[in-house]
Amino acid sequence: MTEWTRYDERHPQHTVVGDLRVYPRLHSPQLGNKRDVLVWLPAGYETSTQRYPVLYMHDGQNVFDAKTSYAGEWCADETMTALASEGIEAILVGLPNAGAQRRVEYSPYDYQAGKQQIIGKGELYTRFIVETVKPLIDTSFRTRTDGAATGTVGSSMGGLIALYGILTRPEVFGLCGAFSTAYWFGEDALLKEIHRRASGAGRVYLDVGTREGDTIANLKIAAQDFNMLYRDGVRDLLKALTERGYALGRNLMYVEDEGALHNEEAWARRLPDALRFLLDDLRLR
Repeated sequence: MTEWTRYDERHPQHTVVGDLRVYPRLHSPQLGNKRDVLVWLPAGYETSTQRYPVLYMHDGQNVFDAKTSYAGEWCADETMTALASEGIEAILVGLPNAGAQRRVEYSPYDYQAGKQQIIGKGELYTRFIVETVKPLIDTSFRTRTDGAATGTVGSSMGGLIALYGILTRPEVFGLCGAFSTAYWFGEDALLKEIHRRASGAGRVYLDVGTREGDTIANLKIAAQDFNMLYRDGVRDLLKALTERGYALGRNLMYVEDEGALHNEEAWARRLPDALRFLLDDLRLR
């Protein structure tokens, strides 16, 4: 039987702060593949009986360790370590992406790639988290299992699949961190999903940098100002969320980061305030 191991036993050279565990090569019956599951535990976990909120974070190889990252580190471990002094503590689950299959798994919608029609597997990936990963986490660690204390967090296409998660599984995910969301897959299907399903339930953090387009212009998503295009697309998501019951300052936080690019450095910089907002009602008193 596979067991949890300490991260530093498998990765002697790393930049991780705190207690990070690994469940190697968890099989996904939904997707037919395997990946490591990373779990970061709060500093007081071993000496307390506390049950903790859980955040499921996409692109897990970029979340904790600069040595495994392909584009920079979110520094989620350092951030949560610092936030503990404010009473903000949570278990973080890092789910590494599937490499070349990342776009396919993170899109719940079919989309065009050149002349090829791609069948999105985002629904299957969401089922993998809900049906396979979450039960493993909840039986292995002292978690809060309720939706109000369970979140999904990601950037770009990770933001897309995070929003899809809270929209389609509100009973599972009551918290959503959607950084620089790739909103355009499936011809605005995410926007339509919000209008169809959103009910103002849970808490949503949404953001965008004003220079996102400088990073992704090579994707040729439109022949115009990519920075404005990206910002306006996320603004459309914001407008739809407010029309469907979310309220800024109550259960919706929106940030436009002036001059910010589409990269891990920007997301790491915005992460502390995002987590403060998402976990505010779950602070340890």
